[in-house]
Amino acid sequence: MHFTVETLFFLISCAFLAGCIDALAGGGGLLTIPALMAAGIPPVSALATNKLQSTLGTLSAFLAFLKAGHVDIYLFAVPAIGAFFGSLAGATAVQFINPTILSAIVPLLLIGMAFYFLLSPPMSAVDRHAYLNRWGITVCISGVGFYDGFFGPGAGSFLTTVLVAFAGLGLVRAIANTKFLNLMTNLAGLIAMIAGGKVLWLLGFGMACANILGNQVGAWLAIRFGGKGIRPLLVFMSLALTIKMLSNPDNPLWKMF
Repeated sequence: MHFTVETLFFLISCAFLAGCIDALAGGGGLLTIPALMAAGIPPVSALATNKLQSTLGTLSAFLAFLKAGHVDIYLFAVPAIGAFFGSLAGATAVQFINPTILSAIVPLLLIGMAFYFLLSPPMSAVDRHAYLNRWGITVCISGVGFYDGFFGPGAGSFLTTVLVAFAGLGLVRAIANTKFLNLMTNLAGLIAMIAGGKVLWLLGFGMACANILGNQVGAWLAIRFGGKGIRPLLVFMSLALTIKMLSNPDNPLWKMF
């Protein structure tokens, strides 16, 4: 496909902003996927190309948090494996199962997540008591991984919520380890997309450069300022994703009323 200079600038700018948002709160796909489709790219190729640039951007943020000492690879190695295979299973299942049921459930989950971060007590960088052990966390993370491979929007925010609410992590450590887990889900999804031959490689790598830069900026902001401003952003992105999904009149949730 051929794109004008204006279209390329638009897509690369969206990728940069999405990287910043992803590093802080997740949900960058809310910007990049509609932008890719607005540029005339078919939906499956848009998802595949977005997965490429998102994977490389997430890798960049993960390395930044790892260097700063906020990622515990040993603690989350097993959940990361669950995230990878959960996403792989989801990316396989979506080829045979109609995902409309998820499009009805996800807005309700996002609203619940927004209220959790809005009404929960103030969060600090200090870890709290974990409500689930490693295996319980692995089950939850594997479920989110399946969702990411199967459907996708808000997966990073869901991972952060699991780590804060059930693993007892402080917000910055939760976001940092979310990058580790999200990298695994993205890799699995990317492998499935590459196998399908739908990735637009040159555009994907161009957007990835901007997304990497955006993720670096977002990671620096999270490390520099801690949890300040991140929780409101999580609430905003959760509600924005909800509005985006519910704005579709074909969403099966409306058929329940």
